[in-house]
Amino acid sequence: MADDHTTHDAVILGGGLAGLCLALQLRGEFPDMDIVVLERQRHPLPLAAHKVGESTVEIAAHYFEQVLGLHAHLQQAQLRKFGLRMFFSEGQDRLDQCTELGVSHVLPTPSYQIDRGLFENFLGEEARRRGIDFRDGARVRGFELGHGGERHGVRYSDQAGEHALACRWLLDASGRAGLLRHRLDLTRDNGHHVNAAWFRLDERLVLDDWCRDNAAWHERCEPPERWRSTNHLCGEGYWVWMIPLSSGAHSIGIVADEAIHPLESFQDFARARAWLARHQPALSRAIERCADSLMDFRFLRGCSYGCAQVFSADRWALTGEAGLFLDPFYSPGGDFIAIANTYICMLVAQDRADKPLAPYARLYQRLYFSFYESTLALYRGQYPLFGDPAVMPAKVAWDYSYYWGVLCQLFFQKRLGDATLFAELAPQLTAAQQLNEQMQAFFGRWHACSSRGNPPGLLDQCRAPWLVEINRGLRDRLDDAGIRSRLNANLALLREVAGAIAAMAARDGMAVDDLPACTGPAPALFDVAPVRAAAPVV
Repeated sequence: MADDHTTHDAVILGGGLAGLCLALQLRGEFPDMDIVVLERQRHPLPLAAHKVGESTVEIAAHYFEQVLGLHAHLQQAQLRKFGLRMFFSEGQDRLDQCTELGVSHVLPTPSYQIDRGLFENFLGEEARRRGIDFRDGARVRGFELGHGGERHGVRYSDQAGEHALACRWLLDASGRAGLLRHRLDLTRDNGHHVNAAWFRLDERLVLDDWCRDNAAWHERCEPPERWRSTNHLCGEGYWVWMIPLSSGAHSIGIVADEAIHPLESFQDFARARAWLARHQPALSRAIERCADSLMDFRFLRGCSYGCAQVFSADRWALTGEAGLFLDPFYSPGGDFIAIANTYICMLVAQDRADKPLAPYARLYQRLYFSFYESTLALYRGQYPLFGDPAVMPAKVAWDYSYYWGVLCQLFFQKRLGDATLFAELAPQLTAAQQLNEQMQAFFGRWHACSSRGNPPGLLDQCRAPWLVEINRGLRDRLDDAGIRSRLNANLALLREVAGAIAAMAARDGMAVDDLPACTGPAPALFDVAPVRAAAPVV
């Protein structure tokens, strides 16, 4: 169905974040590769484009900066993030009257707030600058999968009419449309049932100004710019995000456990405003002042899902939301794009070296699914405790330690496909995965008997030196011995952190008898810096 002009090394279905990043990574690793990207939407996209996934964490930020070489754009055109920040502000009129969790200074390893319209426009332009055939306004009409070495076929249409392509690799980055996933019936229920609604306002919401009369509260952060954080306003069964965009817009989202806060209670702008007035009055007042600047509104039922297969020896693969999705909390979407794209590039490398693909496809998929399941444990069944000011800060400390201490190390040190390393450390990594599952269950039991005290003050993660050091060390360059030493040290630290959390829970009145005791000095989880709340404004 194709001639020399329509036969390509790879066709990528979807030119959003996942697809364009994959194209750039393939081009960087294989400069002679003939790549076509088919994107349904016309470029340029509007700024503050109607997409979820505007906050990055360390893996995605490193991927964009260092792997794809986009450091200059991120520094010049996007916002440096002031970490994740949580306010246990259910029903609170003022944010300085509740417990706050976050950092007082920007951590050493950067992350960013991403204006997706601005970023994807840049990615499209950069793809073309690097010689990638990026075709926007191209709607995929169908495809045929080749088997046993046969080429794949793709049909698409644009303003010029109908077209047909053939390719060696068919790579699905079509987002939630999930073209291959739906064709092959690969979608799986992962047991995590949450819904989301989000909207953008063409207005910067500077939450620092909401408590401008409380100088002590402002002085706890340097610089005093909490608005640059991915701010989370939390209550039982839900959290609300506030993400600033470099275009000047602000993204607001509600994510909630279906069993506690049904989607019907916030699935349009009017209902979302009423819902926020009940649960987060401080944010509600800010939105009402600029409600006429609404740019868009969208909701999703069943955000989270799994996938039965993402990599095939028949030279097809899924990346991003075309394959699977976890949860917006902790912003893992960009991370799993980075990981999936890296495994796809590794499979292409094996193919170009004429090595059999089946064993590598099985290995990389097993590892990818292992990372997915380990991360899913952070969310599944955990939403009821999101509004607990006693338990949730300990959970965040644990989750950070697990993420920075294990998964980030493997990505930053380019060890995602190091079969020898995984085999050698298999007992320790399995024990850490089991401990993570044990800890997530422990947090639920603690929540059931928690004091849930909510004193005003900042739980400053910068005053946990061990946590800052894990973050700082992410960019260290480690040799074979160094990565083994680092992982073993971090796995030992996880056991100490678990013991410190057990001691915290015991002080909160929980009977603790099923977690490991600290094997060394218990690390301090936080330094609590109380801030006297200013008198409410009448």
